[in-house]
Amino acid sequence: MENSELLRTIDGASLAYLGDSVFEVWVRERLILRGITHSGALNQASHAYVTAKSQSAAFHRIEDMLTEEEMAYFKRGRNSSHLSTPKSASGAEYRTATGFETLCAALWLAGEKERLFALLEAAFREV
Repeated sequence: MENSELLRTIDGASLAYLGDSVFEVWVRERLILRGITHSGALNQASHAYVTAKSQSAAFHRIEDMLTEEEMAYFKRGRNSSHLSTPKSASGAEYRTATGFETLCAALWLAGEKERLFALLEAAFREV
């Protein structure tokens, strides 16, 4: 299946599953390139990025930068059914984080890696 066809047909939860991995690799690379090399320090530093609360906040920092198509991908993930809520985040934060991960996957699969990385840098500029 071609990526463009996959993007049209795959559900938001499946995109979020992939987006979680795409985002995790970006975070790990970013931390290592900043000189953090000890595994304990890497795990601790990654919490500023990978929690539902931090992803939700990051999304709100870039929300106004998104195109209509990007927002549609975000909404597909945010509105996915069968989402459970972790104890560490509100339902709204978790849904927003899921939408954020869906957006990451959609841009990755569309081959829009420069756009993805630019959005991630903007979303986490302060971190």
